[in-house]
Amino acid sequence: MPDHIHGIIFVTESLPRHFGRLLSRFKAKTSADYHELTHETSPLWEIGYNDKILITKGQMKRWANYLLDNPRRLWIKRNHPEWFTARRGIIIDGTPVSVMGNHLLLSHPDKKAVQCSRRMMDDDIDKACRQYLSLARNGVVLVSPCISPGERSIMKRAFEAGFPLIILLENGVSPMQKPAGRQFDACANGHLLLVSPGEHHNEKRKITREQCMELNRLASAICNPCDMSL
Repeated sequence: MPDHIHGIIFVTESLPRHFGRLLSRFKAKTSADYHELTHETSPLWEIGYNDKILITKGQMKRWANYLLDNPRRLWIKRNHPEWFTARRGIIIDGTPVSVMGNHLLLSHPDKKAVQCSRRMMDDDIDKACRQYLSLARNGVVLVSPCISPGERSIMKRAFEAGFPLIILLENGVSPMQKPAGRQFDACANGHLLLVSPGEHHNEKRKITREQCMELNRLASAICNPCDMSL
């Protein structure tokens, strides 16, 4: 990549020393060659590195695909930086939120909150799904925190159909965050907005009842333009 390197390293035997020390030697040697060739004095590498051990089934294939697709994603981000920059300072019904994606969806004149009881049966979910998808086909932007099984099913089908969506998250949007997988393409196409009222955290937390109620309240408020300050 223009400003960083990705790679997959296969370790087939015990290393003589910690991987970090081996990487430090690689960075030192390439830095020396770089400075000799270019006569630049600025550092070639930042301090540290970001690694991930691939140990579960399917990880290797997913990360290989990610690396191959990286140049395309970079081109998209450079041509549509507004879709991939965390934006703050938006107030919804008195609550400050952070957003990433097509923030113009907040100003869309026709939005509908998707809220389903956890007690809904499959037949009821299918009926509700048909109703919501019909609205989406007619230009309505669907809004939901995707908490209950019904909400997740409806928003998943709407997402797969390529309809514009606003999804509320419990976890905040970090400055360096970018959507992953198919959400990246949905943002690039202007079909997705991620909204969060909370601060970003790295811990895996179970969402509380109070948080569910707050996210549902915000979903309803998003559908009422009078409650927003952009």
